[in-house]
Amino acid sequence: MNRSSTRGIFLATALLFSIALITLPSNVYAEEITVTSIALEETSVLELTNNSDKEVNTLRIWLGSDFNFKSFKTEEGWVGEKNAQGVIVFTSSEPIKSGESVKFGIKTDKISSGINWKVLDNKNVQIDTGKTISGEIPKVVKNSEPSQNSETSGESISSKSEFRIIPEKPNVDSTIRVTGDNFGSSQEFDFYIDSKKLGTFETDENGHFMTTMKIPSDQKADRVDFKVIDKKGQEKKLSLRIGENINRIPDEVNTPLTVKGIPNTIHRGDFLEIFGTAQPGSGITIEIHGPDDNVIRTRSAETDSKGNWKLEPLLVPLDRPFGKYTGIISDGRDTLTGKWEIESDKIIIITPSNLKFEQGETMKFNGTASPNKSIEIVLEDPLGKEIISDIIQVDELGFVKFEFPTTQNTPEGTYTLIATQEKEKEFTYAGLGQLPTIPVNLEFDKLSYKIGETAVITLSGKASEIVSLLIIDPSDKPKGDSTSITLQPDGRGTHSIDLDGYASGVYTAVISKGSAQSTEVFTVGLQTGSGEIKINTTKLDYHPGDSILILGETGSNVLLTISLIDPEKNEIKSKETFSDKNGKISEGTFRVPTNASPGEWIINAKSGSNFDNAIINVIKQKDSGMTVEVGEGQEIPGYGKTINIHVFGASQTVEIEIVAEDGEIIEELSFPASGDGEINQPWIVPKDTEPGTYTIKVSDATHSAETTFEIQ
Repeated sequence: MNRSSTRGIFLATALLFSIALITLPSNVYAEEITVTSIALEETSVLELTNNSDKEVNTLRIWLGSDFNFKSFKTEEGWVGEKNAQGVIVFTSSEPIKSGESVKFGIKTDKISSGINWKVLDNKNVQIDTGKTISGEIPKVVKNSEPSQNSETSGESISSKSEFRIIPEKPNVDSTIRVTGDNFGSSQEFDFYIDSKKLGTFETDENGHFMTTMKIPSDQKADRVDFKVIDKKGQEKKLSLRIGENINRIPDEVNTPLTVKGIPNTIHRGDFLEIFGTAQPGSGITIEIHGPDDNVIRTRSAETDSKGNWKLEPLLVPLDRPFGKYTGIISDGRDTLTGKWEIESDKIIIITPSNLKFEQGETMKFNGTASPNKSIEIVLEDPLGKEIISDIIQVDELGFVKFEFPTTQNTPEGTYTLIATQEKEKEFTYAGLGQLPTIPVNLEFDKLSYKIGETAVITLSGKASEIVSLLIIDPSDKPKGDSTSITLQPDGRGTHSIDLDGYASGVYTAVISKGSAQSTEVFTVGLQTGSGEIKINTTKLDYHPGDSILILGETGSNVLLTISLIDPEKNEIKSKETFSDKNGKISEGTFRVPTNASPGEWIINAKSGSNFDNAIINVIKQKDSGMTVEVGEGQEIPGYGKTINIHVFGASQTVEIEIVAEDGEIIEELSFPASGDGEINQPWIVPKDTEPGTYTIKVSDATHSAETTFEIQ
């Protein structure tokens, strides 16, 4: 890759991670909605501007038949979902009003010829539709050339430095967005109200920043100076008047003490979010007494200005004794008592080693399941996308262990581990860079239904919360109004749908709570055994841990069962699926188990009396199969030189050591190998690294390799 391409990718990445809601001046109006975009290769940034008199709640985008979306990025408060038809649907509970705009980032599998779009209001009524052709993202100016920001290149704050507050009329105890330009590049600054420090932020390589700050609740409503101050004490200030706290609760309001999130029955490994209300400004304590009445845990929390409180998430340890427990909750005035019992009827119990992991750490999960049986483990990222899966053979003791190495670029948020063993399924949550929150999940009792049957949905989420269920029909339109469902105190619930009157086709159920959303597909009236089946895989040879993409053809909208069978004729995984309206089969959730035995494996697709088999060869890696190569990388402005580390023939997690001539280990890295057993990772050479010969050593669970390279 040449240097200009590298700079372009860095610019595209910076744009994708600085998405912001922008308010236009109130006098800018036009009777239209516009969607514009700029792009670099496969990466595009879309901006929707609402100059109509309508409010926009939904943006739908789709590509031509020869293009596909690979990933997307949304503004905070928006949720994106790619449906079965390949359409990305962006939604928000807070509409884009007249005079406002919002940005979205997307990546396609190849450079697209244009992006089709449609905007809808909160009743899913179409407002406007069109197609946008992307312009090119401007190239970054080389460091050796003069730039428009040359006045600030050698200093932190100059006469051209400026920042602004959004909104322009903030209130006490409110959250504000602060954005600025023409400051020193890649430098750290402090943000103040008068003499009170609110926080710290860092500019990007272009001297731009965008950050969020909170105005303290004890701040006086008056004119103040907002200040950006560098480490030398230079400052740039902006004078604004702060308004009264619009959410202030009068002193005479008496908020009762309440508690939610404690179910009657709890299991080892359960993840609990306990919350409630109390008098604003008060403190909450909870004492947990065990079966022998000893205090085993004490936690505390503070109420906010509205009287709401919540404890940090609690994880019931795997060794917590069974029996009856009591929680005593007090706000200093009133006391409540909650009782629950820890039972042992869970078959799958898996917990994370920590509720919160940091970027670069390995997320570790341990637990138990039925012994001597295989278990499927799937890990989903904060957007609900499957990022890794495996089929593990549980030993005679029933022990289960699963690990996922993260990097500094792994997205922060709540990760969901889904463990399935025969008919049992359990969800486990862990946070990366933050404490986890319980997402909204739904699951149907089966994939396909006959017309007139009743579909049963199992729901999970936060205890006692109210969620909204909406059904999308085969024509991609809402089928009736959304339904509100109140979850039980244990965060679970069920809902039945009478399918009488449902036409044959593929439907989507959408469950949502605020901006959190989850979807599941179900079918009605599809048939089996309609037409010949032909399936194949994208390659013939696989290694343990590789993912398998299964493609094929049959009749349109046909139900199928696909199975993975090992050389001993044992069925390792079976899944019900369906062909689309054009008869195409595409299934990518199968993976060769990491402990797979070598030989011929069978993939069987069956519908009624029709079936077809595809044969794949599972090959064990040879001891000499792992290799490592080192190549010269690009110069990254603000960071320095890089080298490219390329590993072949790896499996699972690969440990990398960079060793100096005297044997000193100057860097230790860890990355998961791709499904093809490769790692392609740039390494930034520290600026104080001395010239000389260095060795890179790589190893996974069974293989190792090394090579040398020179640093001039």
